Amino acid sequence: MFMDVKRTQLIEAARAVCGAFKLREDFSAGGVGAALRTADGNLYTGICIDLASGLGFCAEVAAIAEMLKHRETQITHIVAVSGHRILPPCGRCRETMAQLDERNLDCRVIVAPDQDVPLRELLPRHWLDV
Repeated sequence: MFMDVKRTQLIEAARAVCGAFKLREDFSAGGVGAALRTADGNLYTGICIDLASGLGFCAEVAAIAEMLKHRETQITHIVAVSGHRILPPCGRCRETMAQLDERNLDCRVIVAPDQDVPLRELLPRHWLDV
């Protein structure tokens, strides 16, 4: 299990970037913040963008894009938050992590302040894990 101090640090890093702000009309960004730690020990964060017609993206994907800019692919831990709630990753985010690097199936997803689970538990019988 991820040490409580490190889990708390990751949750706080996600909360630090979280905070919705209005874009044009009914669109917003920042309602969800995410933070991830890589196998190299680096921390990356991201925020969601909520737009119409499926054009937005999740906070986890934003953090992953930041990680990829630094040519890293292996995630050891990830969390997404909205206010004081911890949110499990959606199916698209789960699939993105799995497809980037097969080792990410062992990535620990923080699902509560005191609990994390491996991504493979959230993606049982993954089609690439055969």
